[in-house]
Amino acid sequence: MCLAVPGMILEVVEQASNRVGTIQFGGITRQAYLDFVPEATVGDYVIVHVGFAISRVDADEARRTYDILEKMGLLAEEGLQPDEGLRPDGEGSQ
Repeated sequence: MCLAVPGMILEVVEQASNRVGTIQFGGITRQAYLDFVPEATVGDYVIVHVGFAISRVDADEARRTYDILEKMGLLAEEGLQPDEGLRPDGEGSQ
């Protein structure tokens, strides 16, 4: 299953003519295209689906969504182990 997962933007760079961000999902970081959310900046939370940030969300919504996906065990299925570091609220889940 492909999920849309909330993550926090850690860095934004230009690659060719695309904006690409380093996004933190728990303790994992991945690259995602930010072209669909041109207003997104470092520190913002975005919903990422198949390598593309598709919308911005506030920290509370990111936390709620992440918690639900974690409780359902879906983060592990996507390779985003919830116990490997920081959650979207900045608190460790270890």
